[in-house]
Amino acid sequence: MEFDVIIAGCGPAGAMLAAELRLHDVRVLVLEKETEPASFVRIVGLHIRSLELMAMRGLLDRILEHGRRRPAAGFFAAIDKPQPQNLDSGYAYLLGIPHPVIVRLLEEHAVAAGAEVRHASAVTGFEQDDEGVTVELADGEKVRARFLVGCDGGRSTVRKLLGVGFPGEPARNETLMGEMSVAAPAEEVAARVAEVGVTDRRFSLRPAGNGVYGVVIPVEGVSDRGEPPTLDDFRKRLQIVAGTDFGVHSPRWMSRFGDATRMAESYRVGRVLLAGDAAHIHPPIGGQGLNLGVQDAFNLGWKLAARIRGWGPETLLDTYEAERRPVAADVLDNTRAQMAMVSSEPGAQAVRKLVSELMDFDEVNRFLIGRITGIDIRYDFGAGPDLLGRRMPDVEVKSGRLYGLLHRGRGLLLDRTERLTAGGWADRVDHLADPTAALDAPAVLLRPDGHVVWIGDDQRDLDEQLARWFGRPIGG
Repeated sequence: MEFDVIIAGCGPAGAMLAAELRLHDVRVLVLEKETEPASFVRIVGLHIRSLELMAMRGLLDRILEHGRRRPAAGFFAAIDKPQPQNLDSGYAYLLGIPHPVIVRLLEEHAVAAGAEVRHASAVTGFEQDDEGVTVELADGEKVRARFLVGCDGGRSTVRKLLGVGFPGEPARNETLMGEMSVAAPAEEVAARVAEVGVTDRRFSLRPAGNGVYGVVIPVEGVSDRGEPPTLDDFRKRLQIVAGTDFGVHSPRWMSRFGDATRMAESYRVGRVLLAGDAAHIHPPIGGQGLNLGVQDAFNLGWKLAARIRGWGPETLLDTYEAERRPVAADVLDNTRAQMAMVSSEPGAQAVRKLVSELMDFDEVNRFLIGRITGIDIRYDFGAGPDLLGRRMPDVEVKSGRLYGLLHRGRGLLLDRTERLTAGGWADRVDHLADPTAALDAPAVLLRPDGHVVWIGDDQRDLDEQLARWFGRPIGG
């Protein structure tokens, strides 16, 4: 085998997956069909859970240099409510960052970890057998690996060649989005936007500084999405929706997106897997897409590495789809709900008003923010305390903060009893005996993605869970 894993697509999910695999010395090749980054520079948001994951790998400080923080609020259907109280995270904010910048940072992270990235390398075919996958490129070259992962977007070539269905709803409407200068006075813009926004929640012009605005305009129907919008398209739609084009000029970037909602029927067929937009697409309302893909990568990376390195149990890869598909289904449903609530129809507006009133209760506001930001995800690991299956917050430990101990992508036994051991799994699981840890439990076992798989103080019970998630002990 030339490589252990070939990844199609070097967007955020593909680059993050490559870096996660390299933490375990897996030989990785990333194939990106594009020669250069996209020409438009849209701003994307990293939600709380993704920020936590970046902190777990020591990436967050570098990423923060390139982004702008804003409160973790106003996500659900753009209903303007304050940030909920008592979000149990040290990273309770949204980080806005240019999409090309986060892609570049994650690609640089993967390359620094030892991944090979080839641009202008489109996958055109592949064949899998019992030992691996042979991948054919557009120039006729063939490369071989033990696994192939499609992280190549909503129009995934890998998914199509694999023959996996992608059921759901096609796009029915589009939205133009961009950043551009506005000649009209700020007071005039604010007044007109407020007036139109009463009946059309999808329309907005938000100041970005120095006379530049972020512009979002609904479009009825669907055009050829292969064609990028022009400034004239924006002017015409602004005239129709707002009665004026506000004198828009000098665009920084322009793009269009549809409201298609689809999910792959399977995330894995043999030695070929799907992640990110290749596995699920949905409208960008709530800003969940990039985050969902990055979190797919964190869930899959250590599991795929475990199988390749020989210590992962046979069933470990099956848990990737079992855990991540329900999360994607929830995201698809909440974006469906949000899109319905931004409709100008009277019934939809009545529902929006009711939900807005319910969100005045902090518990409801907290529930919806937890859903969108990913901090309320709980995988099903069986009966147990509420923390079981959830991600572990970045609590204080004697060496500083917990996430600083997870940079290497290994499991962790956080032990307040000082009586337990992970000795038979010491090549895969670190052990911190710390009676002072800010932990309301005697001990917890964390997976490399920070989710709690065991809580207790019994060594025999702990050994069973170590074997379940981390395979046989050394010499076992």
